[in-house]
Amino acid sequence: MTSRRTFLKSLLVASTLPALSWADAGSPAYLAAARRPDGAFWLYGLSETGSEIFSLPLPTRGHAAAAHPRRPEAVAFARRPGTFAIVLDCVSGQVKRRLDAPEGRHYYGHGCFSSDGRLLFTPENLYAEGAGRIGVWDASNGYARLGDFDSGGIGPHDIQRLPGSEVKVIANGGIRTHPDTGRIKLNIDTMQPNLTYVDEDGSILETVELAPELHQNSIRHLAIHDDGLVAFAMQWEGDPTRNPPLLGLHRRGAAPRLLEAGMEQPRMRGYAGSVAFSGDGRFAGITSPRGSMVHFFRVADGGLAEALAQADVCGLAAHALGFVTTDGTGGCRVIVPGGKVTDEGRAEVAWDNHLVRLNV
Repeated sequence: MTSRRTFLKSLLVASTLPALSWADAGSPAYLAAARRPDGAFWLYGLSETGSEIFSLPLPTRGHAAAAHPRRPEAVAFARRPGTFAIVLDCVSGQVKRRLDAPEGRHYYGHGCFSSDGRLLFTPENLYAEGAGRIGVWDASNGYARLGDFDSGGIGPHDIQRLPGSEVKVIANGGIRTHPDTGRIKLNIDTMQPNLTYVDEDGSILETVELAPELHQNSIRHLAIHDDGLVAFAMQWEGDPTRNPPLLGLHRRGAAPRLLEAGMEQPRMRGYAGSVAFSGDGRFAGITSPRGSMVHFFRVADGGLAEALAQADVCGLAAHALGFVTTDGTGGCRVIVPGGKVTDEGRAEVAWDNHLVRLNV
């Protein structure tokens, strides 16, 4: 049995140990899930140019990850409709915790932390009712489940925190699904996507909807600029002969701006897989793995700056020079819109949907 003196001594030793930071994990710039040639799934920490810093095994296909803002810890989410996420120590490689979705729910592959890293927020589907919920986990106490709140819509796919605040923006895709039918979409005719802004206590501050004729344009992924401007990527579920805009910009209190690509729009095939701002915030970009295309738009006037082809491209994130892209063939590029495109090599993996920038 541990004596009181031994216990107090262990507490003193623990309090004098330096806290680990992301520098102890090699200071990665990005997190990305991938499939190796043997079919195994891994989470990678990558440098600014896409080179491997660390890799950790995943039990199944990953989608995106949430990086803790202070300690070298990542929460890797299974691909929708996954029912678990794993908390990974990115220094030791150990699985610290498995977060199973409460009974009757599944995750959507995304999550975000509070600014101090104490809380984790997870978009969830309460599938019997078709209701969107946001789960709340206490990351300071072993990721104990604290509760949840209304996402403000159906199908909350992504969630991000506005810089300098605890306000969250939620991409409610509007699509109802059920695990018994896999990824089949059950309400295409009546779907109603929106952006919902919530306060730190989960109360709804603002809801933004698209025009009625665009109610089948599912709002799926988010990027946030340092000044609070939100970029949202959409996936069209309506008439395939139409080619609506797939990128929107929104600032709280204003109407959304939808950015169109003109003659290049059909090449996206109605699908935007990822969205990001450039490092300087002057451009917003979206990728289409279905169309093997990347579109970059000027934020100032909403005009298309450049359209580039890249096979099976989906991962997209900010880079000091512009953007970084990753694709399903293992490719990685650094792109300056309207300027230089640098191929950073080809890894022996198939990069999955998202490239998550670490802002730590």
